[in-house]
Amino acid sequence: MSRPQISFEFFPPKTLDASFRLWETARALAPLAPDFVSVTYGAGGTTRKLTHEAVTTIHRHYGIPVAAHLTCVEATRAETMEIVQAYADAGIREIVALRGDAPKGQDRFTPHPEGFSNTVELIEAIAARGDMTIRVGAYPEPHPDSSGTDADVAWLKRKVDAGATSAITQFFFDADTFFRFRDKCAAAGIDAPIIPGILPIQGWAGAKRFAATCGTSVPAWAEEAFSKAAAQGPAAERALSEQACVKLCRDLLDGGVDRLHFYTLNRPDLTLAVCGALGVEPLRDLGAVA
Repeated sequence: MSRPQISFEFFPPKTLDASFRLWETARALAPLAPDFVSVTYGAGGTTRKLTHEAVTTIHRHYGIPVAAHLTCVEATRAETMEIVQAYADAGIREIVALRGDAPKGQDRFTPHPEGFSNTVELIEAIAARGDMTIRVGAYPEPHPDSSGTDADVAWLKRKVDAGATSAITQFFFDADTFFRFRDKCAAAGIDAPIIPGILPIQGWAGAKRFAATCGTSVPAWAEEAFSKAAAQGPAAERALSEQACVKLCRDLLDGGVDRLHFYTLNRPDLTLAVCGALGVEPLRDLGAVA
């Protein structure tokens, strides 16, 4: 089995302690030579400045390609494209273009009167610049606002046709969930790479809450196994998390996947352990870039 391409997602820190954790995570994972890392963007643009600072700092200090998340929420078209220009000025050439979640207190996404109505419009505007790699989200299980998987596949096709060059999926528990989605995308004529999003489970309760918000189904085997492990204590839960994540990744690789994107939650240890079990060893010396 050849070494898969890997990438990682981080989120911007809101406190000093969280800042230290992000930089420690980036420093721990950078030697694995990821294809890129992404930095998320809070609902309603709440972390806009923090995201920019995190993206530019990681790019400058660790020499890793960074993809900045960008949404359509609560910003005019001009404001959004100013953000894109600021990234370009800082040497950032990758964007993860997303519609974005509704701000706190709102039930659903409502476009800004002078903003982008949806992700396709955002992608078209960024693609027109001609200087950005554009990644987008994909949903192996129906998005909470979607009528079903067929609608999600059709929408992904529109995003790719608008200029997206790859897609990163929401997390899932079983490889077959990804394979079914991948086959539907291929049948629809989507030829851009679809990268499976992997969530190393840091805590079962938190993972279930996350699954509920994004439409990820929790299979019976996972509920039973993680509930038992959680009752036995942190060590048992940690061991099961690593075992389950390694198995998922190996199933994906055996099925022809060559790229994996890890949702790290700014905690590197479990992701490092999983990558090590997959034979993904450090390739870089940070001394030259730190």
